[in-house]
Amino acid sequence: MSQSKVTTSMRHTALCFIGFGLLAVVFVVIAMLVGSGNQRVIDFDHKWIGRIQAQETPTWTQVAETLSWIGSTQIVIVIEVALLAFLLLVPRLRWEPLLLLVATGGSALLNILLKNLFRRERPDINRLAEEYSFSFPSGHSMGAFALYGILAYLLWRMIRPLPLRIAALVLCILLTLTIGLSRIYLGVHYPSDVIGGYAASGAWLALTIGAFEYWRHRKQRRLGGRSEADVQNAEADRAPI
Repeated sequence: MSQSKVTTSMRHTALCFIGFGLLAVVFVVIAMLVGSGNQRVIDFDHKWIGRIQAQETPTWTQVAETLSWIGSTQIVIVIEVALLAFLLLVPRLRWEPLLLLVATGGSALLNILLKNLFRRERPDINRLAEEYSFSFPSGHSMGAFALYGILAYLLWRMIRPLPLRIAALVLCILLTLTIGLSRIYLGVHYPSDVIGGYAASGAWLALTIGAFEYWRHRKQRRLGGRSEADVQNAEADRAPI
């Protein structure tokens, strides 16, 4: 691997770890404000719930319900299984299936831990759907950020044409944002639940990708810049028939 590629790789890894630190701080600040019942957070939540729900129409409600369904646990699991099956079929992506499981599974476990730690009750303002678990942080937001975040990372690495890379990235961002917005519209989450969910899942995702990139490029350096698949193919070519 050339020195320039090593430098670029380590720069990306460093950015992931910096992103982890920043997002972790953001989440801690939000969590402290939510946990202390800060009046500014309460005012912020009620203000934006009111503004978002002021757009209520039968059409928007159907759109929000569809987006919320896309972000539900059942659908997320189906998408993850399909993505996992695809990754297992690509020989050069040997460790990416594990990355997917760690990123999404870790985010789900973190959400359960945080919900039971803060035990925040859900909003009771014009609720258009019913949920019975705790509110902070939003599970849909964390799940969407983890799933579509790791999908964006994988597609960025796998797709070569820049316009397609950007299109995939924009689609993943839009899905993540609209799923979170749908939960506010339906009245089952405060805006701070959604923002906190993005920060928590974003921190976990940045840490996961950063650790993976660091390990992957250290491994490539030991292999002389080649991937494991390249090494295996070279060994197979040299093997006696």
